[in-house]
Amino acid sequence: MRARMVLDALVRTSLRRWPQRPPGFREPRKGPDSWLRGRPGDEHGMCHPYLRFPGSDRMRTLPDGLWLHFNGTPADPFVDIFAVEACSTLANLLDKRFRFAPSTQSLLAVCPVPWLLAPVQPGDPTPRWQVTGILRYPPVQALILPVRDVRVLYGLKMDHYAGFAATQTPHPHEYFAPMERLITDGGGVDPKLRELLARANPRANFLEEEAEGAPVPAVPARNPFPVRRPVPLWLSPCAGTRAAAAG
Repeated sequence: MRARMVLDALVRTSLRRWPQRPPGFREPRKGPDSWLRGRPGDEHGMCHPYLRFPGSDRMRTLPDGLWLHFNGTPADPFVDIFAVEACSTLANLLDKRFRFAPSTQSLLAVCPVPWLLAPVQPGDPTPRWQVTGILRYPPVQALILPVRDVRVLYGLKMDHYAGFAATQTPHPHEYFAPMERLITDGGGVDPKLRELLARANPRANFLEEEAEGAPVPAVPARNPFPVRRPVPLWLSPCAGTRAAAAG
């Protein structure tokens, strides 16, 4: 039990050095960059975002790492999430996979008021609620948003990771990495880890347009005066009529 708690603490310490937008995730195509790291938060902070099902006030999911991408409008807001879970045992992995498994139930992200009012990070006094882009005024109650998209990275111990990778097939929203890579990674700069997380970015499912300034392949011009070829008499729709008239 103690070893598990130590591993979880090491992973959270490493994730705390990750930026506000998950490493490897590209900037939005348009609009502001509204990614915020909800977990792990400041070492001295007590209020952080969490996940729950509608109508539940006790069954909460507190991922080791949680990034939120705020989207929509003030009238129709929603959020996409990227979570990181450190799994020291296989039983723990099964429990956490169940929490994020596809379901007919809705999933909600809850952002407490103190977290929204706090600065984004040390050195940046901008309050988080302004970065979301969906709040017009400082909040006076928790911001509860429906989750549109879920991506999860599971960190496994090396022996568990090797066995899982050899025998199991992940769901489309799941990604796996050795926990040691998460612990030793300093700020999400590991090239292999960034390459894996880049595939977790929803933008990776689209064919990117040509970069700005790159040459665009020329499209053949269409002839405004196409040459009309004569139609054989036997293919003409009037051929039968002419033959009947001649007879």
